[in-house]
Amino acid sequence: MSYVTGREVDKPSPSNRVTVFAVGGSRTMRELSERKNVGGFYIPRAGGSVAFVPNVRPTSGELEWSMTILLHEYAHHFLIGSARFAMPRWIDEGGAEFFASARFPRTGQVEIGRPAYHRAAELALAPEVSMEDLFERGNVQRGAAVPRDDFYGRSWALYHYLTFDQSRQGQLQDYVGRIAGGAASMDAAQAVFGDIDTLGKDLDRYLKKRRILSFNIPPDRLPIGAVTVERLSEGMGDMLPVIIRSKRGVNREQAVELLGEARDVASRYPQDAGVLAALAEAEFDAGNDDRAIAAADAALAIDPSAKNALVQKGYALFRKAADAEDEEAAYTAAMQPFSALNRLEQDHPLPLIYYYRSFVERGEAPNETARHALERAAQLSPFDRGLAMQAGLMQAREGKIALARHTLGPVAANPHGGGMATAAQSYIEAMAQVEEGTEWKPQPISNLADELAAIAKDMAEGEGDEGD
Repeated sequence: MSYVTGREVDKPSPSNRVTVFAVGGSRTMRELSERKNVGGFYIPRAGGSVAFVPNVRPTSGELEWSMTILLHEYAHHFLIGSARFAMPRWIDEGGAEFFASARFPRTGQVEIGRPAYHRAAELALAPEVSMEDLFERGNVQRGAAVPRDDFYGRSWALYHYLTFDQSRQGQLQDYVGRIAGGAASMDAAQAVFGDIDTLGKDLDRYLKKRRILSFNIPPDRLPIGAVTVERLSEGMGDMLPVIIRSKRGVNREQAVELLGEARDVASRYPQDAGVLAALAEAEFDAGNDDRAIAAADAALAIDPSAKNALVQKGYALFRKAADAEDEEAAYTAAMQPFSALNRLEQDHPLPLIYYYRSFVERGEAPNETARHALERAAQLSPFDRGLAMQAGLMQAREGKIALARHTLGPVAANPHGGGMATAAQSYIEAMAQVEEGTEWKPQPISNLADELAAIAKDMAEGEGDEGD
């Protein structure tokens, strides 16, 4: 993907990579997503991005549906993580579909941009989306019905057409550049593509071609490092169903139900640090901070480098600190697990985020180091919209209005909508009337510290945006 898109992508730190869980069949996927007709989904979180897909069956021929879903979700992670601006929904989904139709022949090359056969019926039979709707369609509110039309297929088709058609060479890059510069999707489209109706007719003719181009990248252009496969311990194998549901995110009722299973597994494997760290996460999710800390400490006594144990202990200590009589001492203690985590992995985003939180939750103005820490975390994890919201509001508070609006742009453009996207858009519109250098905070919602603390609390409890 880096080779094809030309995007320079820094090597992510270990904890900032996406973890893919192959969870079984469609029934399990429905239970995890709590939605019908979801083939897979992706939740971007700083230090804990996850994707859930059906059991993956790789092949050197035409891809199995499970592999197509995996590539689609990973493409979301790459495209969101390698762009520092808000992408229109058609590019977000069209790009994911473009890369999801890849093929991996036994000879070692990678074929990208092949026909999206899995969208053929949709393009042929579903109601057509007009070009105006394609460019203007924005967020889908959580819980709203997804239109049964050819949006995904047509988004793929336009992305493919603009990538390969000689008469349109350079237009996709020009369009993206205008979007990055702040242009609206339709305005950029009309400026770059000309008459939109003509573009639609050209696209229809393109789809009727008997052959279309694709990238065939030889092995020598794609250096691949060593691949390591490790078998889970017996205890981690038994705990894995708990871990999957914890990483998906649970409400309090679900957490309490899951906790019994976690405790049962941990009782059988008391010397497995990974199992104990997972127990700490389950205890924290259920609201049992002292038990979470005890389980984390037990894991760290076995393996001082157990990162999830440090994370869960830090989460629990931060939640306890909110009710402590000596807040300064409590938050200083709460930072210790995150400081240890930072020593293990310098670019882990959570220690940076929680250093900033250690000021905000006490109602104190973050110092310059803390502000830089939050901005650095947002740079390391550009796919985390909650983190971008924190950073954007902080920048607004500092009077960095243009930078704040830019930071909030991808949050507002979340193709799956939600309250955070709506709030970010309202903030951007409100800041349009504010002069650069003028301190700003959201009104009349609440004060900035409360806003940041609420967002941070959601992040700690595992809330995230889903991709489809």
